[in-house]
Amino acid sequence: MTKFEVVFMTSPGIGHLVPVVEFAHHLINHDRRFSATILIVTMPQRPILNTYIQSRAATSTSTNIKFIHLPIVDPPTPDQFESSFGYTCLLIEKHIPHVKQAVTNLMETEFNSDRRLVGLFLDMFCTSMIVVANELHIPCYLYFPSPATFLGFMLHLPILDTQLTTELSELDTELIIPGFVNPISPSLLPSIALEKEGYSWFLYHGRKYFETVGIVINTFHDLEPYALNSVSTSQVPPIYPIGPILDLVGPAQWHPDQANHERIMKWLDDQPPSTVVFLSFGSHGCLSESQVREIAFGLELAGVRFVWVLREQPKDQFSLPNDYTNFEKILPNGFLERTAGIGLVCGWVSQVQILSHKAIGGFISHCGWNSILESLWHGIPIATWPVYAEQQLNAFEMVKELGLAIEIRLDYREGSDLVSAKEVEGAIKCLMNYDDEVRQKVKEMSKKCRVAKMENGSSYASLGALIEKLVNS
Repeated sequence: MTKFEVVFMTSPGIGHLVPVVEFAHHLINHDRRFSATILIVTMPQRPILNTYIQSRAATSTSTNIKFIHLPIVDPPTPDQFESSFGYTCLLIEKHIPHVKQAVTNLMETEFNSDRRLVGLFLDMFCTSMIVVANELHIPCYLYFPSPATFLGFMLHLPILDTQLTTELSELDTELIIPGFVNPISPSLLPSIALEKEGYSWFLYHGRKYFETVGIVINTFHDLEPYALNSVSTSQVPPIYPIGPILDLVGPAQWHPDQANHERIMKWLDDQPPSTVVFLSFGSHGCLSESQVREIAFGLELAGVRFVWVLREQPKDQFSLPNDYTNFEKILPNGFLERTAGIGLVCGWVSQVQILSHKAIGGFISHCGWNSILESLWHGIPIATWPVYAEQQLNAFEMVKELGLAIEIRLDYREGSDLVSAKEVEGAIKCLMNYDDEVRQKVKEMSKKCRVAKMENGSSYASLGALIEKLVNS
């Protein structure tokens, strides 16, 4: 029996790597003829990412997934860049010769007539590696871990660029973007895309998407029917919605602080069902001291049970947030004592484990796509508080396009906006209303998540079509 191999190249971020690893598992579990190799860009300053890789690599021999750490390159000079995004894109580009060598080695040592390399899958910001696929004559696919609406924006950007007469950041009119029913205010676009350097990289990647032979996307038809139909045109490579692809175990098995994780889960075990609001802003998410204080006062005013992930702002834009060593230095005086009976403040946690707990009744979220899919899978309604990346667009889609979330903010920008304690209180009370329309719609979508991946479901069929294309390439 012929065996098939796929190779993945991903951006060095936990929110990009986890969906790639889970997709690799999903593909292999669906068709045992497949195995996968995942190429890793080493980032010594990202301990959570490295802990995750070490954990998954330790169990990979039994799952037909292999991790290869690419050689360390001379990094770009940070002060040349407006943001960490441009830095990361150039860092990835510097790995082109190493990726080519790694794939060449695989082809020379592991493949023959009974074992074929059938695809190179690239993360949404790794498109500089298309040159490797072309030179080695390997079919190249895009693996897109964000929603179809954001894919529509990325695919539309090369067209929009020809129409612009001013900088994107200076537009004062709403945009018509394929994938969205409603016009989009420029204030909802990723802040990186509004910077000159970030815009040029977004444009570069958007153009490169058209050079792939297929786009695999972590969504499903019942969630984004309009967006998927809008972006699936004859000019765009075939799109394969195979989601929701989730790590349903989460970091519970490899969490760097197991004792704290167990403490939180035990506390949740003692709470009544659907009574706890969970607040988390993602692996990159952190808020100013003034905003943290408003959230704290809002939680007290609301008087509900809560678990709040609170992380310290990094020293610069190229670093990730860290856990606080002392919450008292950031929280209002006496807050921890006053809320000791009803809430927990903690550092980085196993989010999916918390969302799956029966005690959780609502999620105040940064609206990262992984978090949205996790909340929908577990039937937990979201109140939107976007912070970075494409999260403002995700929040807009969830509230205005799909009616699956409650709005706190759609266009929140840290440093230029402040959500007051009264707003936090009102949002929490609205979110924890157990009979509202949004909660019912989320419960219905939770069922559709599961149906999509079952045999004869839309994502099951889409994955089957992708496999057929891979094995016949």
